[in-house]
Amino acid sequence: MRAPHVVFVAPFFREATVRFVHAVAALPGVAVTLIHQEARATIPAATRALLADAVQVKDGLDAQHIADATRHLAAKHGKPHRLLATLEQLQVPIAEVRERLGIPGHGAQTATNFRDKGRMKEVLGAAGLPVARHAQVRDVAEARAFVRRVGLPIVVKPPAGAGSIATWRCDRDDQLEAALAAARVGPERPVQLEEFVLGLERSFEVMSVAGRPIWSSLCWYDPRPLEVLQQPWVQWTVTLPREIGDSAYDEVRRVGTEALTALGMQTGLSHMEWFRRRDGSVCINEIAARPPGANIVRLNSLAFERDFFSAWAETVVFDRFDPPEQRWAAGAAFLRGQGKLGGRVVRLHGLDVAQREVGRYVVDTRLPKIGAPQASSYEGEGWVLVRAETTEEVQRALSRIISLVRVELG
Repeated sequence: MRAPHVVFVAPFFREATVRFVHAVAALPGVAVTLIHQEARATIPAATRALLADAVQVKDGLDAQHIADATRHLAAKHGKPHRLLATLEQLQVPIAEVRERLGIPGHGAQTATNFRDKGRMKEVLGAAGLPVARHAQVRDVAEARAFVRRVGLPIVVKPPAGAGSIATWRCDRDDQLEAALAAARVGPERPVQLEEFVLGLERSFEVMSVAGRPIWSSLCWYDPRPLEVLQQPWVQWTVTLPREIGDSAYDEVRRVGTEALTALGMQTGLSHMEWFRRRDGSVCINEIAARPPGANIVRLNSLAFERDFFSAWAETVVFDRFDPPEQRWAAGAAFLRGQGKLGGRVVRLHGLDVAQREVGRYVVDTRLPKIGAPQASSYEGEGWVLVRAETTEEVQRALSRIISLVRVELG
């Protein structure tokens, strides 16, 4: 009998993607094959050693290319037990391929519910769940009509965006027109407009099996992700608090799990971004049916003393997850270059002082490398992960790290 055959689509060999590939390949009795876009020679050697096979395609985001490669792999290794990907832009294409080839997992309708932000908010609103006022527009006139209804500021974003990329906050009419021009709005290129929600921005992660939410966690952003993108020099933090089980989060647990049901979530790890309004109420921003970025998977691994890369792999391949108990608070500080825009890292300041003050909390780092070009990612040039028994200790450590450490670009 053949081992279960899992096809993993990873067009680009990003660090987090490779971690997920390794986690699936480490499952006992599983044969993992890879569909990739980058040259085969660039697959990390440690990854190549774990694979049963790999196929390079011209466009690793295209459903037809993925389907053709999957058929090729199926002919050699048996019908796929699962077809997986962690990249947001792949969720709809792989769902379409699953439907074509009869592979279990989310279908195209469910994937589109999560991927298309306008459709997502329509589904959630119809279910009576709290979302920001929104509209998809195709020209400046429609955008101005929306502003007349809700007022400024508003947010302009692509309907199928990811991680606040290509997203603008507009406080004035001229900023709105500039954002629409940058997005090249038109009949074939609608953009999503949403009211700018005042309040604290948080995340909510849920592990689901067969449509049933069985575990959840949450994180705090400081500052909110849109500010991080608009100000590439700002160092920022993510905190996973010790008190995620407190009654203060009962409402987001209710809203978040009801939202997943409405959108059709089946099995996997989801990531919801939400706001705590100034009156204390919850407002859903958007939800992704894939693991989160911003080191949140690593933070859950630290806080729950469980490898969540491996936990995700076991869940999506075998439909099983044993919820762990939280033991710690954890956090991530993201180090971002300051100085010459588009320059290279020339110096790191404050590491010694930060080590003396909060080094006892540090559990992992990826420090900026001298000579490296300024990063294009919102995660910046490096990061530091901390863990402690209390949320207050984690927040103090994170605050000192981003205050003391400076990445100089020149």
